[in-house]
Amino acid sequence: MARFLLSWELGGGLGHAGRLKPLTQELMRRGHHVDLMLRELVHTHALLKDLKVRTLQAPVWMHRVVGLPDPQATLAEILLANGYFGVDALNALVQGWKAVLELTQPDVMVADYAPTAYLAARILGIPVATVGIGFYLPPDTAPLPLFRDWEPIPKGRVEHSEGEVLRNVNAVLQMNGAPPVERLATILRGERPLLCTWPELDHYRRGALPEGERYHGPTFLPSGGQAPTWPPGDGPRVFAYVRSAHPDHAAVLQALAQLGCRTLCYLPEVAGGMTPPVVSAHIHYASGPVNLGQAFPDCQLVICHAGEATLAQALLAGVPVLLLPTQAEQFLMARCVDDTGAGVNAAQRQRPIDFKALIQQMLSAPGHTQAARAVADHYQAFTHEGQTLALVDEFESLVGAASC
Repeated sequence: MARFLLSWELGGGLGHAGRLKPLTQELMRRGHHVDLMLRELVHTHALLKDLKVRTLQAPVWMHRVVGLPDPQATLAEILLANGYFGVDALNALVQGWKAVLELTQPDVMVADYAPTAYLAARILGIPVATVGIGFYLPPDTAPLPLFRDWEPIPKGRVEHSEGEVLRNVNAVLQMNGAPPVERLATILRGERPLLCTWPELDHYRRGALPEGERYHGPTFLPSGGQAPTWPPGDGPRVFAYVRSAHPDHAAVLQALAQLGCRTLCYLPEVAGGMTPPVVSAHIHYASGPVNLGQAFPDCQLVICHAGEATLAQALLAGVPVLLLPTQAEQFLMARCVDDTGAGVNAAQRQRPIDFKALIQQMLSAPGHTQAARAVADHYQAFTHEGQTLALVDEFESLVGAASC
């Protein structure tokens, strides 16, 4: 039996905890001891409460940093805003993570967007496997890729930000008796980078990976939630998972109603008591998350914000997607899907968008459906269970391997 610490430091949403849960279950099934170190304990409690593991609060940066590039355009700039702007601040976070590792005594740490945890593990000689989507598990390059590549970025800004972070990282490593890193990508990749996506969803469009690496496919929990309830009629079935923060959510729902689409909509704010933005006999608002495994085989179209779990399950079902990204990470993934023809990234369309015409075109022209089915055929052998087994095999292979 070995000891594993599964850690999550940066980023929001339940996707991080959702990725760590099945990995925890499989490690425990194999007889290993597992501790969890999470950025967020409250909203993840319902998801993880059935796990009989010790769950601890991760040391995270809690302050607002002013005077930084805005909006952030690289992972280095995200790190600057999370305590990497100064040696003392970063070292304080590292000492917190060292204390965690000394408490839990793992043989291997698994990091999901946890670069400071990696620094502490490097100091203590603990090997690290990293899991995650392409956005925060970047290629091993210097400088790190520019992800806001659709905007003009002043010359030298990327190199300056990365140089500052790298100097602070190596100063902290030196203070703690650990060898420096040559590239900043190292602290995001660990000893064993395990990329949990497909080339078609890779934010950085890296294509072929270096020898010894592979795409492990996107992570999503087996379908749960309520059974789908479709409005009556004979119109096409459309599933929409949208949020009221997107400025076009009401226009999209109005277009679906005008087209007579039988729409099943999960809008969390409506599920929480908000008045529906569009009232129509053609739209049924779910009172909670929907079982996507049951809903998608009956769909002709899925509309969402390009969240990994919903998007991946739609493509596995061969259903085209209309994507409404709300931030850069989602935009990059939506752009990749748009490239395949399996979906449309609405954020790349000239505004104002005629959603009625766009949805009609996606439902009537065969191209998007054919492209989505091609993706489904290509990955027909992919399963969530198979991915979990492969990742845990990788973790176990690091037991007994000292880092650095």
